[in-house]
Amino acid sequence: MAFQKVNAPFQKLSSAALDAWRTIPPAVASDCLNRTQAMSAAIKPVSTGITLCGQARTVTAMAGDCGSICELIGVAEAGEVIVVDAGGVEDTAVWGGIMTAEAAHRKLGGAVVFGAIRDIEEVRQLQFNMFCKAIVPRGPHHGFGGIIDGAISMAGAVVHPGDIVLGNDDGVVIVPLERAEEILAAAQEHLDKEKAWLDGIRSGQTIQQMFKMQTSASR
Repeated sequence: MAFQKVNAPFQKLSSAALDAWRTIPPAVASDCLNRTQAMSAAIKPVSTGITLCGQARTVTAMAGDCGSICELIGVAEAGEVIVVDAGGVEDTAVWGGIMTAEAAHRKLGGAVVFGAIRDIEEVRQLQFNMFCKAIVPRGPHHGFGGIIDGAISMAGAVVHPGDIVLGNDDGVVIVPLERAEEILAAAQEHLDKEKAWLDGIRSGQTIQQMFKMQTSASR
């Protein structure tokens, strides 16, 4: 079965714009999106300390099939992040070591897989920025079909090609591209507020005082 490719052109962000996003933690971005667009806790990095910041390229894969993912790895541009909706299947990997080697060679920004991967030591050795739901040794089939660059909804977040993918040890957040400027400005303002809160703590204020929380009534 041939893969379906959606014609979904998007604005490519400049290096300067992406550098600005690299300063924004996923948690802050989600806060500025009214606590939305955070992927579920099932999506975890394969190693501590890795980060994601790049524009999404999307794949909807058949369960246990890697063909459409391989196709996208071969055409995605440096810095882009492959986001794979593999249906959350945990018992068959749709990504492995050879795919990681090509993605790393092509300097892709990383990948997020709502499903399973394998060859985890190779992924770690290549220091590839990989997030996934599960790790399992059973490998995939390929060539049964799938959709490339279509809109997807996975693990609690909606993802379109070109959206900004942010990831760290907390998990993954998706920022809609059409809201990028608005959310970046809000996130930078939020970081300034957090710095003021930390300065307040160092000067002896309590969280209750700074946030004007209601205290328990005296008895």
